[in-house]
Amino acid sequence: MSVDPHIAAFLDALARSGEKKMHEGTVEEARASYRAMAAALHPPGATVPVGSVENIAVDGASGKLQARVYRPDGSGPFPTTTFFHGGGWVIGDLDTHDNVCREICRGSRVVVVSVAYRLAPEHSFPAAIDDAIAATQWVIDHALDLGGNNLVAVAGDSAGGNLSAVVAQALRGAGVELAGQFLIYPATDLPSARHLSWKQNATGYLLDRPLIEWFLQHYSGEGRSLEDPRISPIHARNLSGLCPAVIVTAQFDPLRDVVVDYGEALRAARVPVHIEQCQGLIHGFFEMGHLSPEAKRKIERNCKIFGEVIRAAW
Repeated sequence: MSVDPHIAAFLDALARSGEKKMHEGTVEEARASYRAMAAALHPPGATVPVGSVENIAVDGASGKLQARVYRPDGSGPFPTTTFFHGGGWVIGDLDTHDNVCREICRGSRVVVVSVAYRLAPEHSFPAAIDDAIAATQWVIDHALDLGGNNLVAVAGDSAGGNLSAVVAQALRGAGVELAGQFLIYPATDLPSARHLSWKQNATGYLLDRPLIEWFLQHYSGEGRSLEDPRISPIHARNLSGLCPAVIVTAQFDPLRDVVVDYGEALRAARVPVHIEQCQGLIHGFFEMGHLSPEAKRKIERNCKIFGEVIRAAW
């Protein structure tokens, strides 16, 4: 199957724009470029409606972090989900992923708490994961105050999916029982030559090999093993006993095969898991619901499944 025509047109326009690629500039330039792209993908009138939105602060590992709470229409309480944005642990913020959080809030019928964890290279590994664990614990402790109930899950896309997977592992057996994990094309391992998707999708589909390597250089630093399960959660010694997972990947994503590998590893450890492989789509498609009807359909389908998985834990 070929790339969705709406996304193909977007990729073609991006290639013809002559814009500097993110990994070719400074961190500040990459962040500005990502914010501009996110804004372009969500023009006025494309904002997904939810019941209410509120900016708050939550506890991180080394102080307060900015966060944004999205509440569905209707009377609660609702399950609550801590959300971590993508962007290779280097770029991205509350605004770049505003519509993604709105999609999850509306489609899953959950309170979403989007957390602005500390970014690399200013705060390299393990700052982001330390913040993610602390923020999730804060959400668990304050879920009722936020309009939630006793069901708390984690969610994230790309690097945020990585953080969500690591949080689920870190809190297992710590007196915390998460209701679920929504891993949207998560970075669960470093792709290699043995992965067909790494060969097929290494360039041309927004997230490419040079950008992945640039992200990892800033996040993990020199000399650190990428097999550390806090960086590559598939390398955890034991995956049993984790909360149910909804895992989403895309056909034209260089991470596709490592995402599926993680889902199968969870399944082998008898963790309930739903793996959705989205044909014709690329890494980042959860930000493209306004651009592509097929992306919108997959976003809505998987948010609905995630909401059902969480509530089944009641």
